[in-house]
This record gives sequence, C-alpha cells and structure tokens, in this order.
Amino acid sequence: MLNRLREHFYKFDWFIIASLVLLIAFGLIEIYSVSLGRGGLDLLNFRKQLFFAGLGLALLIFFSFVDYYFLRSLSPYLFWGGVILLIAVLFFGDTARGTKGWFNLFGFSLQPVEFIKAILIIYLANYFANLATKVKNNRHFITSFIITAIFSGLVMLQPDFGSALILIGIWFVLIVAADFNLKYFLIIGLSAIVLFTSAWFFFFKTYQKERIINFVSPNVNSLDSGYNISQSVIAIGSGGLTGKGVGFGSQSQLKFLPEAQNDFIFAVIAEELGFLGVILVLFFYGLLFWRVLRAVRSASNDFAIYFLIGAMGLIFIQMFINIGMNLGIMPVVGLPLPFISAGGSSLLSLMIIMGIIQNIIIKNKTSY
Repeated sequence: MLNRLREHFYKFDWFIIASLVLLIAFGLIEIYSVSLGRGGLDLLNFRKQLFFAGLGLALLIFFSFVDYYFLRSLSPYLFWGGVILLIAVLFFGDTARGTKGWFNLFGFSLQPVEFIKAILIIYLANYFANLATKVKNNRHFITSFIITAIFSGLVMLQPDFGSALILIGIWFVLIVAADFNLKYFLIIGLSAIVLFTSAWFFFFKTYQKERIINFVSPNVNSLDSGYNISQSVIAIGSGGLTGKGVGFGSQSQLKFLPEAQNDFIFAVIAEELGFLGVILVLFFYGLLFWRVLRAVRSASNDFAIYFLIGAMGLIFIQMFINIGMNLGIMPVVGLPLPFISAGGSSLLSLMIIMGIIQNIIIKNKTSY
C-alpha cells in the first residue's frame, strides 16, 4: 500500500504543485495584508481562504486518484446536475453585489458557477473527443454551442456577465482546438456582434453599461463608476520596482481601492511587492502553463488533450481578463485572479481541475 502511494506521488508533476502553492501563498499574504489594513482583527477572510486552500489541496490529492475515464463517463450526469444547480441558485440562492449566485452553507458562501466551469470542460472534452475521427459539421458546432449557451444563459439570469463570458471562452478555445472550418469562426464573430448589440439595448443593466463605458474611457467618471479602475491604476503605478512592502500600500491599506481582496488583488500585489512581485506571479503562471502544455503533448487520448486545453484556456482567460481589469484595459466584470483572489468556490473548483490534470499526467506516465 505504501509503495503504491509512494509511486503515485512520485508521478506527480511537482512543478505544477510548486506553482500552485506559490500562487496561493501570494494570495494569502496579500489577503492577510488587506485584512490588517481594514481593521480585520479576527482576519476572517484570511482564515477562510487558508481553510479553502487546505481543502483545495486535499481535493487535488483526492481527484488525482480518481480515474479521469470515470469522470468522462459521468459527463451527461454532471451536465444535468449543473443545470439543476444553476436553476436552484436562481430560486434559493443569496444575493451579493446585485448577483443572485451563492448558496450559504454553514457560514460559507459557495458559488455554483465556479464548478460549472469544470463541468463544462469535462462535457465538451468528451463531446469533441467523440468527434475526433469524424468530419466536423454544422450540427456538431451548433450542438456544442447550445450546451454552452444553456449554462451561460442561466448564469446571465443571475446576472453574472463575467462568468458567462468565461463559459463562452472555454467553448471557443475548444472549438479552435477541435479544428473546425474557418467559416464557423466568421459565424462566431458575426453572432458576437449581434448578441452584444441586443444585450446592450435589452439585457445589460446600467452598471454593466457603465463598466463598458469605463473600459473605453476610464477617466470620464473617475470619481464615480470609473473609481475602481482609476484607483487600481494608481496603485499599480505607485509600486515601482520593489513595492512599498506588505502592509504599507496606501491605496489598499487606506481603503481607496475597493474589492482589494477579490477583483483588484493584482493591484495590491503590484503596489506592495512592486514590478518584481508581478514578474514572480507571472512567472509562476507561466510555469503552470508550460507544464500543462507539456502534458498536452504527451497525452495518450483525445479526451485528455481537450480537457488539458480547456483547463489551460479557463485559467489563462480568467487571468488575462482580471489583470486587464486592474490595468484598465478590460471592463470590470467581477472575475477573480486564479488561485490568488479571495473566494473559496473559485479556488476549490480550480484545485479539482488541477487534481484531474495530475491524474491525466499519472495515467500517461503509467502507460509507458
């Protein structure tokens, strides 16, 4: 038994584990810093994040033992379970910041959409893997889009525009990986224009329109709707090369920067740890992407390839949008920085995904 466990952990990609631990550590350090600066003597947010970090590592280890072929076989059931969860949260969920997207369980808020991202990757990876030896046609394109649209449509009803955008992004990444004909990407572009125009006039709420306006011109309402972006840019610029030191960032510690532990934690890192701190964070993300890409190249089957690409796409898109929000080059859509921002649901979902990735890597090493 001990030998089998030793062999199992020996086959882990420890570069991935190291990058995850260090990214989580960056988040914990800055969440602790912000909590102190805002009078959080009980450090509730820090303690919650520390708890979820420990639970996340346990889930990663657990899912590294779960055969990913078994998860693939469950994809239809996971899909319908996800639909039920998203419908249930609309009726029984709690509302926070204008979005009805959380369940309150034993004092913890869990956000189902974070787990829907993992479910969508599993379902689409299975769907496209089944098409690997077939010619992709209109039916396959439309079916995969409808599956994604069911999830994203229910998420938009909360409304959570940022998470719906991520779900569409996962689908797009896998469509590209599945090598569909160029005409389908032209259809996507035209559809995006039509959907955005329709949403602007009939669906977007006022605050969502303001975020897009602030994206185009963040200085127009720098004291009102553009305040968050303006303060974030100031915080990033003031960090310099080495930063002001943990606990000494004026924008974050003096409460000028809202949502410092969540949406704008990248700005806190830049202010307190400087350009060098930012480079380290990006290096650890780069290390993670490199190792997952390496796993893609050595994967033994199509499902594993699509899952790895979908997982990498999820983390990259979310990272890119969050950092873009902080820099003022992307609209503020309320997305956490993967593994770093405060938020248990996001961290747990991502750690489950990383556990499945480890299982894929272990299975691939075992097959040789």
